[in-house]
Amino acid sequence: QVQLEESGGGSVQAGASLKLSCVGSGRSFDNYAMGWFRAARGQEREGVSCFSNSDLSTYYPGSVRGRFTISRANATNTMYLRMNSLRPEDTAVYYCAALGGVILSAQEMCVMELDEYDYWGQGTQVTVSS
Repeated sequence: QVQLEESGGGSVQAGASLKLSCVGSGRSFDNYAMGWFRAARGQEREGVSCFSNSDLSTYYPGSVRGRFTISRANATNTMYLRMNSLRPEDTAVYYCAALGGVILSAQEMCVMELDEYDYWGQGTQVTVSS
């Protein structure tokens, strides 16, 4: 069974940092476009950090650029999201997702609809208090 599993969420104060992990199992994700998304109550799902599967370039929307960093370790089938200077508006459930079989830019990966991804995890809650 192919799975993605997120971990590392929690409740923190504004200004703190967290590092999320996304571990893949059941197959290699080396050639997959991958990314992190968040869903906050009452708001649209937002792609916050993504990798292209053509050149491993990255994309960050303006809301997180300069604060979030995406990385991946293919040897362990793991992707990370380092989040610094967290703000209350970063509060959301964070998901990782993967899509293969097509070459995508990082920005394209971040703006696709959820049902277009091959795999996504159950999410991890991040709560930032002021």
